[in-house]
Amino acid sequence: MKSVSKEMLQFLKKLKSNNNREWFDEHKPEFKALEAEIKLFYKDVSVLMQKHDIIEKTKAFRIYRDVRFSKNKTPYKQHVAANFTRKKPALRGGYYLHIQPDNKSFIAVGFWAPHKEDLKRIRKELEIDASDLRAILQDKNLLKYWGEMQGETLKTAPRGFDKTHKDIDLINHKQFTFTKNFTDKEVLQANFAEVVDEHYKAIRPFFDYMSEILTTDLNGLSLID
Repeated sequence: MKSVSKEMLQFLKKLKSNNNREWFDEHKPEFKALEAEIKLFYKDVSVLMQKHDIIEKTKAFRIYRDVRFSKNKTPYKQHVAANFTRKKPALRGGYYLHIQPDNKSFIAVGFWAPHKEDLKRIRKELEIDASDLRAILQDKNLLKYWGEMQGETLKTAPRGFDKTHKDIDLINHKQFTFTKNFTDKEVLQANFAEVVDEHYKAIRPFFDYMSEILTTDLNGLSLID
């Protein structure tokens, strides 16, 4: 099983202090070799995930930043990252893996930017009955690996929803996400791929719940058959 190399973290630290095209071009062969290694690590994580999920695609993000609409004009990211796409339309939710030195690595799962229609469908479900989601969010195994659900929320109730609803705290969510941070020491452990996979596996009840909602109407009839 591939692990994250110390050399990758060291390279990213140097890049942070030398974030310019001249330095990167000079060290590009080194980066390409390290990038090839980290892609093998992503592949190993994906192979582990296939035992409990159906991963349709693994995408490694490029190191180059899109600076067109950013005040920060540094050309390179200070991290490497990948996401793992579940097989749609039946399986919903996304997995993200972020490797960055100085104890800034993390993994994240959930729904970052739900489509307008999907968000409304989730909210209507929660308006009817949020007890299943609350039970999932309070499950000891999920809390052990991920802690509490995060994500941006509205300051007031969405249009058409009662602001005094007993589950308005959940209905107000615009995102439904979970994040887990890791130290450099943890990232460099030989079993880090397995650790990441264990966390991804622990989120499955939440993904199953959301997938069922987003593939059925309010009467429970399938939208994808």
